Amino acid sequence: MPTSAPIDGTVTRRNNVTIIGNPTGRPIIFAHGFGCSQAVWRHITPAFVDDYKVIVFDAVGAGGSDLSAYDRSKYDSLNGYADDLIDILEELDLHDVVVVGHSVAAMVGVLASLSDSSRMGALVLLSPSPRYINDDEYVGGFEEPDIRALLDDLDSNYLGWSSGMAPALMGNSERPELGAELTENFCSTEPAIASHFAHVTFLSDSRFDLPRVTLPTLVLQAQDDIIAAIPVGRFVHEQIPASTLVLMEATGHCANLSAPTEVAQAIKHFIE
Repeated sequence: MPTSAPIDGTVTRRNNVTIIGNPTGRPIIFAHGFGCSQAVWRHITPAFVDDYKVIVFDAVGAGGSDLSAYDRSKYDSLNGYADDLIDILEELDLHDVVVVGHSVAAMVGVLASLSDSSRMGALVLLSPSPRYINDDEYVGGFEEPDIRALLDDLDSNYLGWSSGMAPALMGNSERPELGAELTENFCSTEPAIASHFAHVTFLSDSRFDLPRVTLPTLVLQAQDDIIAAIPVGRFVHEQIPASTLVLMEATGHCANLSAPTEVAQAIKHFIE
């Protein structure tokens, strides 16, 4: 039977870590993307609790994390979040972990694996993007002036930006409740932290880290994703030597909410 383990450690309190599932199963940890919290995995984790030790957490600044732990200098790059992920694996003494990262957290997983992969066994990158700005022959999805304008809009009116951007990210316009949920997630994030994280995310460039990944890696690519389009997913797959690309039927940037069954099945097929 799935069980919930008590959590009482400095790192796990900082990141509001939750453990459910099979205490003797292989560990699988789910990392959420920008503007979200561990709640976005709630439709995915039931598929794993019988056989896996399931770990979810909130990035510092999100959800139920310790906001007092937010250090602007530490989180001025994605490496700060990668260090936190490694801290969680170390404090829980986990080994052979399947690290599942959505959106920007996919690159956090990549960076963590390059820093210390000793506790990791595989990576799953859901809707990943190593760079959001077009560059020469690389198609990242946006021209630099567009990203700068997006960040200016976010800085000047975060709540207004969220109400417009979240439904566009979600896609699936025939299911407006999904866009409403993502908007609520965005709007629950402290604006100053969200703004800083957005700048770090959208101006990041992890392209040259991808060829150094040595873990078996699954790239899950959705259709009609305005943030990480199909050429981006193909680029990630082509750059990571030991990777598998799955082009899903799911649409939009948040398939963990819009198509959880397809995502869970793809992950299980890959790791089992």
